[in-house]
Amino acid sequence: MTTRSPGESSRSGQATHSAHLAPDDLSLVAIALMRGPITREHDQKLWPALIKIEHRVADYVGVLGLRLVLDESDGYAFLRSAREDEVEGEFPRLVNRHRLPFQVSLLIALLRKRLAEFDATSSDARLMLTRDQITDLMRTYIPDSSDDVKLRRKVDEHIASVEKLGFLKKLRSDYDAYEVRRIIRAFVDGQWLADFDRRLAEYVEQAGLADQEAP
Repeated sequence: MTTRSPGESSRSGQATHSAHLAPDDLSLVAIALMRGPITREHDQKLWPALIKIEHRVADYVGVLGLRLVLDESDGYAFLRSAREDEVEGEFPRLVNRHRLPFQVSLLIALLRKRLAEFDATSSDARLMLTRDQITDLMRTYIPDSSDDVKLRRKVDEHIASVEKLGFLKKLRSDYDAYEVRRIIRAFVDGQWLADFDRRLAEYVEQAGLADQEAP
């Protein structure tokens, strides 16, 4: 993956000319990126335009204090703050930046680890997980997980949050199956996982103490 200053993204369904660049291609690509990540798979018209005017886009968003992150191999792009002092524990998104709920962060971490395991053991390009498989990943870390109905309801809420962030994509052919999108690798690096593992250990320890103290 290459990181350019400033940013990257794409939006499917927006019209742009891929064969011959129009004067407003820069605006279309920049606006799409400011709305969120774009991908080669889902933004088939914007993606070629982004590749062709990559440096112009980077210069344009750089004026706004943003940098372009572009991975041609995995086919995604997004905008990121040019500041190096990102707030710890805060998700690095251009729009709607906010501190994520712990269990949403947990699901993101579990999906990232599962993707790493998948890449190490499989030659397939896409990791697919069913709703039941995702539920099993989280079961250990959700209080009162013995109540299956309540557990599934909570996991469905977390899945919806992660899907909205762009890390999961519901498969059209199967309502209960999701693709783990590779853009997750750009946001969740080794340091993020290490920091989260530390928080997770504290969470598990506190949960264990609470269970011991419960009547």
